[in-house]
Amino acid sequence: MRDEREPSDAADAGRRPEAVARQVADAVENLVTLWTAAAEAVSPRLSAYQLKALRAVWHRSELNLTALADTLGIALPAASRLCDRLEAAGLLERMSHPRNRRELQLRVTPHGRRVLLEVAERRSRSLATVLAAMPPAQRTSLEHGLHAFHEARARPGAGGDRHRRAQE
Repeated sequence: MRDEREPSDAADAGRRPEAVARQVADAVENLVTLWTAAAEAVSPRLSAYQLKALRAVWHRSELNLTALADTLGIALPAASRLCDRLEAAGLLERMSHPRNRRELQLRVTPHGRRVLLEVAERRSRSLATVLAAMPPAQRTSLEHGLHAFHEARARPGAGGDRHRRAQE
């Protein structure tokens, strides 16, 4: 018996966004598993939110606790507890802001940077292993498709507006 989620043929899948969306969703699940495994393989083991917070602080050195909470879309007390755990692990530190002594600035420690670099390296190696198993033409097609996806998502009304605002 045919699975109801699968398109009737490959050509039909290329024409129907819903069928392609199901295939992409399956691929994203596999990618998330690969992505998460890289973060879980480092020491200390990082949750997705811890990793996201650490990366946000690394990329935006001006972040304070309120800005981090806004960036992550979480409440201030949750962001504070998240930073407590990262600080206890030696990955993050809170420092007095150079221009406002009432404000604390967040900074990734050298150990935190090493952990982030290790996660990035593990992710790259895992992706490279999967990509190496693909024929070159399919890798090229994937690259073109991801580029087109990125451009389409950047267009107004394409569903990425909320995420882009959170990143700014």
